[in-house]
Amino acid sequence: MSHKTPINVALVGNPNTGKTSLFNELTGLTQKVGNYPGVTVDKKEGTSKLSNDLKAVVTDLPGTYSINPTSADETIVLKTLLNSRYNKTPDVIIVVADVENLKRNLLLFSQIKDLEIPTVLVLNMADQMKRKGITVDLEVLKKEVANEVVLVSVRKGEGIAEIKQAIVRSYENKKASPLCNINHKIDPEYFTRLQELVPNYPIYELWLMITQNSFPDRITEEEKQKIIDYRNDSKNIKKYQHKETIYRYQRINEILKKAYVVDRSKATDVRARLDKVFTHKIFGYVLFFGLLLLIFQSIFEWASVPMDFIDASFADLSSWVKSQMADGVLSDLITDGIVPGIGGVVIFIPQIAILFLFIAILEETGYMSRVVFLMDKIMRKFGMSGKSIIPLISGTACAIPAVMATRNISGWKERLITILVTPFTTCSARLPVYTILIALIIPNEKVFGFISLQGLSLLSMYILGFFTAIVAAMILQKVVKVKSNSFFVVEMPDYKLPSAKNVLLEVLEKTKAFILDAGKIILALSIVLWFLASNGPESYKNVEKTITEQVENKQLSEEDLDKKIASAKLENSYIGIMGKTIEPAIKPLGYDWKIGIALITSFAAREVFVGSLATIYSVESDDEDTSTIKERMAAELNPETNKPRFNFPVGMSLLIFYAFAMQCMATLAIVKRETKGWKWPLIQLFGMGLLAYLSSLLVFQILS
Repeated sequence: MSHKTPINVALVGNPNTGKTSLFNELTGLTQKVGNYPGVTVDKKEGTSKLSNDLKAVVTDLPGTYSINPTSADETIVLKTLLNSRYNKTPDVIIVVADVENLKRNLLLFSQIKDLEIPTVLVLNMADQMKRKGITVDLEVLKKEVANEVVLVSVRKGEGIAEIKQAIVRSYENKKASPLCNINHKIDPEYFTRLQELVPNYPIYELWLMITQNSFPDRITEEEKQKIIDYRNDSKNIKKYQHKETIYRYQRINEILKKAYVVDRSKATDVRARLDKVFTHKIFGYVLFFGLLLLIFQSIFEWASVPMDFIDASFADLSSWVKSQMADGVLSDLITDGIVPGIGGVVIFIPQIAILFLFIAILEETGYMSRVVFLMDKIMRKFGMSGKSIIPLISGTACAIPAVMATRNISGWKERLITILVTPFTTCSARLPVYTILIALIIPNEKVFGFISLQGLSLLSMYILGFFTAIVAAMILQKVVKVKSNSFFVVEMPDYKLPSAKNVLLEVLEKTKAFILDAGKIILALSIVLWFLASNGPESYKNVEKTITEQVENKQLSEEDLDKKIASAKLENSYIGIMGKTIEPAIKPLGYDWKIGIALITSFAAREVFVGSLATIYSVESDDEDTSTIKERMAAELNPETNKPRFNFPVGMSLLIFYAFAMQCMATLAIVKRETKGWKWPLIQLFGMGLLAYLSSLLVFQILS
C-alpha cells in the first residue's frame, strides 16, 4: 500500500540516551530547526524514508525523565503527546532507552505506552553491553512489554534499518495496549467513574488531564469542564500519583527479572577510573583549563591560513569587480558595501567552526557532564544552581540558546540570575572582534616555545567573561529579593568515542546558523552604512571642490589628493556626522568617530563591528586599494599623533568594551520573553553598557 502523506514520528527519551544521534541517523541532512509556537525551545524536524512507499516526518523532542513535567522542555513533550499547541499527535513514538539504565528509562516508556499510541522501544548502546556485563533476552522482553523492541548501537550505525521496519509495523498494526493499567491498581472505582464521565479517551490520558491540567486539542469544552469539576472534587490526587510511581517500578522490576541481567563481574569498563581524574578537586580543574588553552590556541593556529586566504580572496574579488564594472553607484555599492560586509562574516568561518568542533566533541564524549559536576560547588556559592553552569558553558557558542537552557533550572531566583549573567560569557559573536583585535595588538609569539601568546590572550578574554558572570551573580544574589529553592541533578553518561557524523552535523548546523543569522544583519547594515557613507548634506557635495581649491593641497600628488577627498567625504557624510556627534563621549576611551560608527551598528550584533569597519574603510580608500580589512585597520593612523589608531591601549579598551557590553538585540528579545517583561532586559542592557564604558575608560587611561 502506498502512502503519499508522510507519517508523524516523535523521538522521546531520557537525556544522554543517544536520542539526538538516532535522529541524525534517521534524517541525515534533511533536518530543519525552528521553534515551538509561543516558546523559545528548539524544535528539530527531519524527513526519513522508512520504506519504498512510506516516509516519516521525525521530530526530536526535548529530553525528559517522565511526562509529568517539571520544566518547560518536559511540558513540550507532554503537550506534543496530547496534541496540544505544539505538534500533531504522533502516529508512532520511538522511545530511546540506554541499555545500561534500562530500569529508569522504562518508567518513561511505561507512561507513553499507557497513552495507547503505537510505540517502538529502542535499546541503544548495544555495543557496550559486553563491556558492562549486560545481557538482554530480546524475545522475552518483547513478550513482556507487548511491544516492538529493537536492540541497536546508534554510534556504530547498527540497527537503523530494523528501527525503520519496526516503525512501519507499529504504524500498520495501529494497536497499542497499556503496560501498567494503573486504574486497576490504585482505585478502580475512582477511575471507573472517570472513564464513564468522559468515555472517548484512554484512561491514562484522562489521568494526565487531571494531574497536569493539560488537555488535548480535540477535547470539547463540555468534556473539559467535566474533568475539571471531577479533579476539584478529588482529595487523593497526590496520594494516587505516589501509588502510580510505586506500581510502575514494581511492574518494571517484574519485567527486568525475566529479560535483563547485569553481571558486574564480567564488566570491563574504566569509567570509574577516568571519573576519579576528570572530577578530581585539583586535577579536574587543571585538565579543564588545559583543554581550554588547547582549544583557543587551535583557534589561532589552525584558522590562520584559511582566514588569510579568505581575507585576501575578498580583497581580490572587490578589485576584480571594480575592474569589470563601469564606475557608478552600483559598482560602489558592490565593491565598497556588499563585498567587504560579507567578507567581514565569512572570514571567521574557520574559527567559528573550530570552536563548535571542540564543543561538539566534548559533549559527545561525555566530558561536558563532568565539567558540570565539577563546577557545581563553585556555582552554589554565587547564588546559582549547579545547573547554571550548562547555560554558562553553552553561552560560549551563543547566548540565545544558553538563555533558553535556563528553563531546566527549577528555582526562579537562580534561573533569573543565570539569565542576567549568561551574556557575560564569551559567545561566538565576540570571537571575530577578539581575534582581529588580538592579532593587531598582541605579537604572534610563543611562550615557553609552544604556547601561542595570541591564543593565551583569547583564553584570558573567555576567563574574564566567566569571572565577570560569577561576580555579577554574587552581587545579584544579594540585590534580587526573590525566595526560591532548587536542587541539582546531573546525569553522568558513559565515556564514548565521538560519532564523526554527529560532530559534523553539529558543526555544520551551528556554523550555518551563525553565518546566516550574522550574514543577514551584516549584509543589510553594510548596504545601509554604504549609503550613509556615500551620501550627505550640502557640505558633502562640495567636499571635492573645497579640498581641490585649498592652497595647501595644490602640491599633493593625484593619489594623495584622491585619498584626502575620500576621507573628507566620509567625514561629511551622514554616517560621518553621526560618528562625529558621539565622538566626544567615546574619545576618552581612545576611539575616533569611525570606531564610534562601528560601535553604534554593532549594538544590533557584536560581530557587525568588523564588517562595519570594513565598509567604512572601503568607502574611504581610493579605488585602487585592494588591502584586506586587517591591513587597513593596522594602517589606520591617529591624525593627532600620526601613530597607529589600533595601538595597545585602544585595542585593550575595545576588548574590554566588547567583553562587557550587551550588544545583541536578539538576546535582549529572548530575555524579555523568558522574564515576561522589559524590566530585566533593560536593567541588563544599561547595567552592562555602563560597566563596559567605565571599564574600557579605566583601561585606556591607565595604559595610555
